[in-house]
Amino acid sequence: MENGKKRILIVMASVAGLTALVLALLASRGQAPLVQVVTVAREDLTESISSNGIVEPISPQIALAEFPTFVDKVTATEGQAVHRGQVILTLNVADVSSQLAKARADLLAAQTDLRNAHAGGPPDDVAHLESDLQQTLVEVSSLERNEKALEQLVPEHAATQDELAASQASLAKARAHLLEDQQKKQAMVRQASVSVESAGLLVREEQDNVQSLEEKVRSATVVAASDGTLYSLPVHTGDYVKVGDTLAAMADLRHVRVRAFVDEPDLGGLEPNQQVEATWDARLGQTWTGRTEQIPKEVVSHGMRSVGEVLCSVDNDNLELLPNVNVEVRILVRQRQGALAVSRSAVQEDHGQHYVFVLSDGEVSRRNIAVGISSATDYEVVSGLELGTRVAVPGNRELRDGMEVRPAVTN
Repeated sequence: MENGKKRILIVMASVAGLTALVLALLASRGQAPLVQVVTVAREDLTESISSNGIVEPISPQIALAEFPTFVDKVTATEGQAVHRGQVILTLNVADVSSQLAKARADLLAAQTDLRNAHAGGPPDDVAHLESDLQQTLVEVSSLERNEKALEQLVPEHAATQDELAASQASLAKARAHLLEDQQKKQAMVRQASVSVESAGLLVREEQDNVQSLEEKVRSATVVAASDGTLYSLPVHTGDYVKVGDTLAAMADLRHVRVRAFVDEPDLGGLEPNQQVEATWDARLGQTWTGRTEQIPKEVVSHGMRSVGEVLCSVDNDNLELLPNVNVEVRILVRQRQGALAVSRSAVQEDHGQHYVFVLSDGEVSRRNIAVGISSATDYEVVSGLELGTRVAVPGNRELRDGMEVRPAVTN
C-alpha cells in the first residue's frame, strides 16, 4: 500500500517539474535578447600605428678590410667604450708596403719623363744636340767668311780657283750638317710634344696608385674616429681577412635610429616629428621614446609585406638598446582631447559606410555615422551621434533595424 503511494508521489513530482520546464521555455521565447550597451562619451583619443623595426646606430664608423691580409694585433674588446684616436687593431702591411715602395719609384720615373717631355726631350740628348748645332753654326759662319775672302782674292791672283772650290765644298758640307742637326732638333721637339699627354696620363695613374696604396697602409691601423662604443669586433689576432670583411664597428649609442617597417595602408598618416615608442622583448616593461625623422618616398618588399621604411631617432642614454635588435614600434599619428567617442565594438561597416544601432525604448535602430581618428578601443564620432546616446554592441548577435533588445550593461 505504502509502495503505491510512493509511486503516485513520484509521478506527481515528475509531472510538476516537466510542467515548470515547459512554462519556462514558453516564457523565454517571448523575451528580447540581451545585448551589451555603451554610451557615447567624451574621451582623449590617440591614433597610432603599430609595426616592427630594427635598431641601427646613427653615423656608425665601420672599418672594412681594404686588402687581403692577416690581423696582426687586436687591442680592444667588443662592447667597450672607446675614445677618439684609440687604436682598435692593426693588420699586416708587409706586402702592401713593398707595393707602395715600387709605386713611388714608378711615379718618380713617370714625373721625370713628363719633365723631359715639357723640356723638349731628355736633358743629355737636348744638350748634346744643342752643342752640335752651335758648333755647326760656328763652322758654317767661319766657312762663309772664308769663301767671301777667297772670292775677292782669286781675281787678284792672291788665291787659286782650287782653293775657292775646296772652300765652297767644305761650306756645302757644313750647311748639310747644320740642316741635319736642325731636323733632329725639330723631330725631338715634335716627339716631346706628343709625349707630354701620354707622360701626363702615366703620372696621374701612378699618383692614383700611390694614393690608393697609402690609403691601404693607413687603413691597416683601425682607429676610433670619435668617442663611442665598439659594438662589433668580429676578428681576432691571426685571423685572415678578405677585401670587404668587417673589422670593427663603432658609434655613439646614446642616440640610435629605429628603421620601422610600416605597412602600405598605414603610410598616409605619417609625418615627420611624430612621437615614437619602441619596446624590446629582452627588456619587458621598458619603453624607448623618440621622433619620426624621415618618411618613406617609396614602398619596398619586406618578406611577404609591402612596407615603407620610416626612420626614427630614439634616445638611448643608458646604452641598453643594442644595434641590430628587433623591436616593436608604436607611432603616435594623431591625438584628440575631449573627442566625442564610441566604442569600436559597437561600430560596423558596410561598403565604406560606418553605422551603429542606437538603443531607444527597448528597440535598436540603424544609424549611419562619420568617424574620425581611432584608438585601440574607440572611434571619434564626427557626425551622426550625440553625447550620451546609448548604442548596442552586436557581439556575436546580428542586430536588425527595429529589433527589440534588453540592455545587459550600461556604461
